Amino acid sequence: MTSTPASIGVLDRDPHENQDPPVKKDRTHWLYIMVIVAVVAGATIGLVAPDLGKALKPLGTGFVALIKMIIAPVIFCTIVLGIGSIAKAATVGKVGGLALLYFMTMSTFALAIGLFVGNLIHPGAGLKLEKYENAAASAENGTVKFLLDLIPGDIPVLPTLVLALFVGFALQSMGKSGEPVLGAIKSIQAVVFRLMMMIMWLAPIGAFGAIAAVVGATGWAAIGSMAILMGAFYATCALFIVVVLGSMLRAVTGLNIFALMKYLAREYLLIFSTSSSESALPRLIAKMEHAGVSKPVVGITVPTGYSFNLDGTAIYLTMSALFVSTAMGMPMSLGEQISLLVFMIIASKGAAGVTGAGLATLAAGLQSHRPELLDGMGVIVGIDKFMSEARALTNFTGNAVATLLIGKWTKEIDMDQARAVLAGDRPFDELSLTANEH
Repeated sequence: MTSTPASIGVLDRDPHENQDPPVKKDRTHWLYIMVIVAVVAGATIGLVAPDLGKALKPLGTGFVALIKMIIAPVIFCTIVLGIGSIAKAATVGKVGGLALLYFMTMSTFALAIGLFVGNLIHPGAGLKLEKYENAAASAENGTVKFLLDLIPGDIPVLPTLVLALFVGFALQSMGKSGEPVLGAIKSIQAVVFRLMMMIMWLAPIGAFGAIAAVVGATGWAAIGSMAILMGAFYATCALFIVVVLGSMLRAVTGLNIFALMKYLAREYLLIFSTSSSESALPRLIAKMEHAGVSKPVVGITVPTGYSFNLDGTAIYLTMSALFVSTAMGMPMSLGEQISLLVFMIIASKGAAGVTGAGLATLAAGLQSHRPELLDGMGVIVGIDKFMSEARALTNFTGNAVATLLIGKWTKEIDMDQARAVLAGDRPFDELSLTANEH
């Protein structure tokens, strides 16, 4: 497993253990605060000075162009390494195969739920973002166009996806001789994700320009549509956790979803503060073992689920894609929606790996199916951070439930221990989780 994140180490470090180096604090919460300030400032300018707001549109356009630039490398690395992860998980036998089957089924179901809710409420209806785009055409002058042209063009997504699939299966067939190449691609992925984080630090500027322009062009309609999308997304995630995951947990194990959520309350707080479920990975491993699931099942299910069981991200991807298409006045046909769902099933693997990867995956889906819709992504840039907590919390809960279910199906769980732990009779010992464990 990877080392414990900085925030965990600070919370749970043994006070008598002084030999460890100082832990570097996470600074991504500042990014979240800056995005909130930028969105509020952009909406205010759009309402008070519409012409100025529309003139700021190139800031959002430039940020979306940077996201488009990084799509192909993100897709290539995550798919190639994802296929390698499937091969490794499958070799562990029943647990790995069952986990992968469950993850693929639940991710597909979550994507379908996102499409269903999106078609039910039609977020973005009446927004008419074409006004927003027409405003951009008149706002761009020669200097702005020159600066935007400095950003490298995007690489076609579907050919990249096909190439990644072939490379992944080729490396898989090479066995041990292909491991050095997989290691090299993993290093390249680290560089790509670092570049993604550098781009995401520009998100406040992009959000400011995008929100100012769309509110300047459409007024209060933009704010109302974004609020509807966020509210519907949060409600969908909550219902997915309580109804879908809760029902499965009760039917298979007899355990209560609310008791599980209470047991994981500290992890939820951590995820909410960092907007990433990655930060709670070591703690989830430790707590699932304490809840009675065997180490082999936890060791296979939890890390694999972090790449393949992204229920919250799946709901976000399809709902946001429908929002953009409806807001642009170019709704997707049923065939296009099904095609998008198939694409997202493959491309969403690994989308929780770094802040901004979900945004890149959404851009990849739009680019591969309806490239003209990418111009409307500026609105999503402005509210993406507001939906990141629900995504992360849903992903995390889905992986916790999956671990208990697979433990039950493989008879690798002590149900008496699980019931006692969730009832609060055997509390988790925080001192057992030091900075160097898991």
